[in-house]
Amino acid sequence: PRLSLVREGIRICREEDVDFILAVGGGSVIDSAKAIAMGVPYEGDVWDFYTGKADPQTVLPVGVVLTIPAAGSESSTGSVITNEEGWYKRACNSLLIIPRFAVMDPELTYTLPPFQTAAGATDIMAHVMERYFTNVLHVDLTDRLCEATLRTVMKYVPIALEDPENYDARAEIMWAGTIAHNNLLNTGRIGDWASHDIEHELSGIYDVAHGAGLAVVIPAWMTYVHKHNLNRFVQFAMRVFDVEYDFDDPERTALEGIARLKAYFQSTGLAVTLKGLDIGEDRLEEMARKCTEDGTVGNLKKLDAKDVLEIYRLAR
Repeated sequence: PRLSLVREGIRICREEDVDFILAVGGGSVIDSAKAIAMGVPYEGDVWDFYTGKADPQTVLPVGVVLTIPAAGSESSTGSVITNEEGWYKRACNSLLIIPRFAVMDPELTYTLPPFQTAAGATDIMAHVMERYFTNVLHVDLTDRLCEATLRTVMKYVPIALEDPENYDARAEIMWAGTIAHNNLLNTGRIGDWASHDIEHELSGIYDVAHGAGLAVVIPAWMTYVHKHNLNRFVQFAMRVFDVEYDFDDPERTALEGIARLKAYFQSTGLAVTLKGLDIGEDRLEEMARKCTEDGTVGNLKKLDAKDVLEIYRLAR
């Protein structure tokens, strides 16, 4: 989703007196539509909303026809845009930009290429895991909802890859994508979101599909932070991947869960290393610096530029 195209959309809407925007597509299309909706009535630069300089006060209504389950933007408060000046990819959140409606027809996803199906599903899973890995206690109900959503996605993605026109598989994935990011699973929790911030630098600079970047970043992030809240990673391994608890070495249980997640991503055809994405080491420090320009990232464990750099290195 490019800022230059958002600005062009704002110009067209103003010239043509457009009063409603229909987003037909996936996350980039919907996020761009939301940005245009915020920018049309705003007197300043729409990028102000993505740098925290301003909050939207009024927006054009947006509707959605979803064609790829992934970003969950069809029912979320968020919009993510890439500014080509510096290749910064940043998010804006507001209740005002939740779409007025979303048409979700699984048949519209039949023609998705396997890569987009897999990358989209990884984005869905990432939205769940960002919420799942929390330091907040006594959130067992939403823990179980998160775990069920993850297991559902992992069950049906292989079916959709094998049989692209399997309506039931496509429907389960599409519904999971909406549930994953409409904040239902966020109830009572403080999510992490470091993996998203870290990945945004990959997709912002290298134009990597967001889900494909997350398949690389999430296992590396987990490996780096798992000791900070070992019990939660052990629970994740046991409940999501049926890892048997190692009474002698609980950490081994957690690491096995991370390994199985990584193997699952690989099984869907995604790369799980930066090398697999054809990304070298020349800009790792730049990405770590840009990721933390506004301060630390993450909530499970606060990460500074040195931490983020180590995660990029683990992802090589």
